[in-house]
Amino acid sequence: MTITLFVLIANVLISVSCLQNREYFFKLDFQPYMIQRNKEWYRFLSHAFVHADGFHLVVNMYVLYTFGKTVEAQYGRLFGDLWIPIFLLLYFGGVLFSAIPGYARNKDNYNYHGVGASGAVSAIVFTYILINPMRPLGLVFIPGFDLPAVAFGLLYLIYEVYMDRNRKSAIAHSAHYFGAIFGVIFTASMKPELIIRLWNEYGFF
Repeated sequence: MTITLFVLIANVLISVSCLQNREYFFKLDFQPYMIQRNKEWYRFLSHAFVHADGFHLVVNMYVLYTFGKTVEAQYGRLFGDLWIPIFLLLYFGGVLFSAIPGYARNKDNYNYHGVGASGAVSAIVFTYILINPMRPLGLVFIPGFDLPAVAFGLLYLIYEVYMDRNRKSAIAHSAHYFGAIFGVIFTASMKPELIIRLWNEYGFF
């Protein structure tokens, strides 16, 4: 069983249980106010295994599986026997790093709740983009609309920053782009040769 599949199954089991039992849901979700007041630090991680509804769960798990299994294979080539702990650091580091802005903004907001693995998923997607910048990526619902991965990633970041700054939404858009930033910085710091390759082969940076 791959690490991605193991994490996916854990997400599904915990999310479905929480959707069926709201007490569990609110015990595990991301509540900065409760973290600050009661020191419930576990919420920084537990919220990533809870999803708002079935659609939210399916979309995140589809993207996680699609990109996660490829990044696993690429990490295996890049890091050898150490790829498993490094991949887990990528995933859970994405969860933690992407939650920091939400905590800073809402630690005094009793009504704020957040759930989902989007920060970790974004970290994995943008790790894929870092390693495969020119590989075509498209939208599932628009067949034939493909862009180089790096262009797709830039458009995604622009959209998420715009939505975070200009639209009131229950979606934590900042978690998406902070997760993406973490994925790139973490993987590049673990393998600086990737940045050199981007410069030598594609002229980036």
